[in-house]
Amino acid sequence: MSEMDIYDLRVSVDRIEGRSVCGMNVGDHFDLTNSAHLTIPEGRHFCVYALASVLPFLAAKQRDLAAGDWLAQDSHFICPDPEERLVMKVERTCRRTMNSEDLT
Repeated sequence: MSEMDIYDLRVSVDRIEGRSVCGMNVGDHFDLTNSAHLTIPEGRHFCVYALASVLPFLAAKQRDLAAGDWLAQDSHFICPDPEERLVMKVERTCRRTMNSEDLT
């Protein structure tokens, strides 16, 4: 058995510096739990373009990173829509131990 520690994450809209063209508001969020379970609160949505801009970083944010790694220090990501300037924050919400053999 191969155990590993992994973090659950919450990605939330931290601020909108332009105009909200996708209908999201500050505080809207999704959770990434159990390595790969993405959930959005019932009745809410999360813009697919904002999701696409943060998605490549989530696997790294779920793991422990070296102290000097830039990704260990940065937690803000920006949606690619230049008029919206939607800023998301990635936060670790829970640390859990999982069997890596269950994940492949």
